[in-house]
Amino acid sequence: MKMGLVSAILDGWTFEEMIDTCAKMGFKCVEVACWPSGKAERRYAGVSHIDVSNTSKEYIEYIKKYCKWCGVEISSLAFYPNTMDGDLEKREAAISHLYKVIKMSSLLGVNMVTTFIGRDQTKSVEENIELFKEIWPPIINYAEESGVKIAIENCPMLFGQDQWPGGQNLMTTPVIWRKLFEICPNKNFGLNFDPSHCIWQQLDYIAPIYEFKDRLFHVHYKDIKMYPEKLAQCGTMAYPLDYMSPKLPGLGDVDWGKFVSALTDIGYDGFTCIEVEDKAFESSKERILDSIRLSKRYLDQFVI
Repeated sequence: MKMGLVSAILDGWTFEEMIDTCAKMGFKCVEVACWPSGKAERRYAGVSHIDVSNTSKEYIEYIKKYCKWCGVEISSLAFYPNTMDGDLEKREAAISHLYKVIKMSSLLGVNMVTTFIGRDQTKSVEENIELFKEIWPPIINYAEESGVKIAIENCPMLFGQDQWPGGQNLMTTPVIWRKLFEICPNKNFGLNFDPSHCIWQQLDYIAPIYEFKDRLFHVHYKDIKMYPEKLAQCGTMAYPLDYMSPKLPGLGDVDWGKFVSALTDIGYDGFTCIEVEDKAFESSKERILDSIRLSKRYLDQFVI
């Protein structure tokens, strides 16, 4: 397995500074944030370390050479929008940029894009599955023709009031994964699996590793800490952030020994990237760097 970092936490760092940071910390790879320029709609979104609109040979060669010189491989180009937004203008903009990310991933020889399926949060699961049938087959087919894998993260994107009631990502549970993989059986369509999202949904995060081993393209290391005393007061129907919070790996409730053990069982030798979303470590750039160091130090006991 190759351990890396999700670059979104390094907001404000240039591409070179971001790659240099990963190299100095001993990471083998990095999942590079590739959002369009402009104001971020939410935390960790809006970060862009590669301009996917610039497809010049010079720019592409520069990125390849810089990464090779630093010894850091790009695991994936990352863009996590809502491609099934109920707002058609936002939906169109997200899909348009996603196509650019897919193209750049192919041109760079990365051949992986990590993203969300999206969801119209006002519609039912069944209605969103019908929407998926309309929107996603052409995207997946385009990626397949370009030699690019699409790895969907299993985050529900349901945390607070603005994402209530249904959340903004349909690809949340094994039950839904099976349905979407049946609709789009393309071998380039799979998962970017983050076990932390299973914790607060009360899902098994070990069994899916075995069942979906052929669809496991990319892995995130992020933790979630549950607060039982808060959950006892507000219940599971409350906003999830009322009873849980994202934490650094090792500071939450994921059993990372069991998780990595399962990955080794299936012979997973792909990319595994630390995703930092812990508010306790965001007060300064140095504190952010501390959070990355701490996460890597903890996971080094499991991943060589």
